Amino acid sequence: MKKEIQFDRRKFVKYSSALVTSTFLLPNINFGKARNPENEIIGHGDFRYRVNKNWGTQDPAKYPVKDCHEMVQDKKGRLILLTNETKNNVIFYDRSGKILKTWGHDFPGAHGLTLHEEGGEEFLYITDHDRHQVFKTTLDGKILLTLNYPKETGQYESADQYKPTETAIGPNGDIYVADGYGKSFVIQYSPKGEYIRHFGGQGDGETQLKQAHGVCLDQRKGGTPELLVTSRAAQEFKRYSLDGQHLETIQTPGCWVCRPVIKGKHLYFAVIVTKSWKEYDGHVLILDENNKAVSSPGGSRPTYVDGKLQASSHVGQTFMNPHDVCIDQDENIYVPQWASEKTYPILLERV
Repeated sequence: MKKEIQFDRRKFVKYSSALVTSTFLLPNINFGKARNPENEIIGHGDFRYRVNKNWGTQDPAKYPVKDCHEMVQDKKGRLILLTNETKNNVIFYDRSGKILKTWGHDFPGAHGLTLHEEGGEEFLYITDHDRHQVFKTTLDGKILLTLNYPKETGQYESADQYKPTETAIGPNGDIYVADGYGKSFVIQYSPKGEYIRHFGGQGDGETQLKQAHGVCLDQRKGGTPELLVTSRAAQEFKRYSLDGQHLETIQTPGCWVCRPVIKGKHLYFAVIVTKSWKEYDGHVLILDENNKAVSSPGGSRPTYVDGKLQASSHVGQTFMNPHDVCIDQDENIYVPQWASEKTYPILLERV
């Protein structure tokens, strides 16, 4: 039987707040140089990276962050960071790490950030688990669509039970919302926000999920697109058809994987924790087109025994709590982190 890590988010936030209070004014004093050598190289095989922990560091008095949850890159090459700091929820960087602009003061539970292009124009989808809502916005922050809690499903008695963490957009514009910190359903909407169906839900069954933390559209096979959904507390992710039929479960033992991110033929995850929520023992996990692990930057080399991936562990202290990955056109990786002393994203430069 798989041994699970018991995670009480409220207790951990209380624990981590003591660290945050003492370090937020100088975010990289305790994190980075004291723990890792300069120009550290991490990763395995063809996926090795030079660590740059100073890439996105800013003056916290001018551009503060709390939890750096997720990042995406627009077609202009700008890196867009989502943080739950309401002084600047959305931060735009250029590739050198310079801040270009910021906006957003109304998303205290900002968590999921998805970029989608429609008719040549790009839009953002933001989930806020504190407000129990999902928002579609322009790149300048104008809200175009708001999705409230899905009472149409018959699964929710109040908005408080709904805590969305991620979205994915289907090829026809349908919106899939993962209720990762609520009841672990994936709710499908039309492009106009009309409820279509829901699937998954909290549980141990083959079709169910345990902490549906992330979701993405997978078109790597070139045929019918599919959905990948994180079942983080079960240390696995699952494949579903676009109408919610379970297709496959892929185990990632020892890895509490966050949202799936696809670049080319490869699948990337931030692994927020492997064994302990108090030890900063996360890493990054990279899978090939057959969903076989090929590299784990910051972690142990992926190993298979009798065709089964073995539990991984972190190596050194590259990360604190890696929460997402964003891969640019040169296949560098940007890593925002949760509950990590209010530090800014790390850059992994591919070598």
